[in-house]
Amino acid sequence: MSVLLKVELIKHTEDAESCVASAAKLCYAEDATTIFNDEDDSLFIKRLKDMGHLSPFEHASYTFYVEGISRVTSHQLVRHRLASYSQRSQRYVAHDNFEYVIPPSLVGMKVQLDDSEIVDAVEYYNQCMKEVAIMYNNLNNALGACGEESNQDARYILPNACETKIFMTMNARELMHFLEERLCLRAQWEIRGLADEILNNLQKVSPNIFENVGPKCIKLNGCPEGKMSCGEFKQIKEKYGN
Repeated sequence: MSVLLKVELIKHTEDAESCVASAAKLCYAEDATTIFNDEDDSLFIKRLKDMGHLSPFEHASYTFYVEGISRVTSHQLVRHRLASYSQRSQRYVAHDNFEYVIPPSLVGMKVQLDDSEIVDAVEYYNQCMKEVAIMYNNLNNALGACGEESNQDARYILPNACETKIFMTMNARELMHFLEERLCLRAQWEIRGLADEILNNLQKVSPNIFENVGPKCIKLNGCPEGKMSCGEFKQIKEKYGN
């Protein structure tokens, strides 16, 4: 069964923007009692970002619950190492009726099986997933269908398309980096969609911290990828740069 992406911001630092601003003020304050003054936090946060003084943003953290992503995307996600992750296990949880993600690029495509038979790509993909589920069950039964001990070896046959669920906690600075990398049009479509949903959630609770956050070309005012550029900087700037 195919699934849809769901991203939910579960928890975040209370008064995150005030926390970031106060941490930064301490760096410059002779009198620590002034770090909680009434200066506009939004102006101070903008100044920090313009200066590139980003360590104070590490004091604000955000925890997300994500479901409806494939193992392809979770493998990419956990490469962002300045974070904490808790992921549903394929060892402790049986996947006899696993859900999966369908690449949208398959829609409208055809698969040629032999000289005479041509089938719809999505239907073919769904059939592949059903057959894998049957084979997973057969292997799990052969291993005794005893939970952890059989799941841990039967899972070797599960595809990267298999849906997973994950808790993720990152601080604001690492989230900025994550978004700069994964909102880029050269990132794969699925993790790019995840990054977009994460940004939407963040801008609702910390609009000043995540103002003008987008692909790295926004911060650099141009694409650093050279010949590999997507060529869409103008459109990207209109979307993320306001």
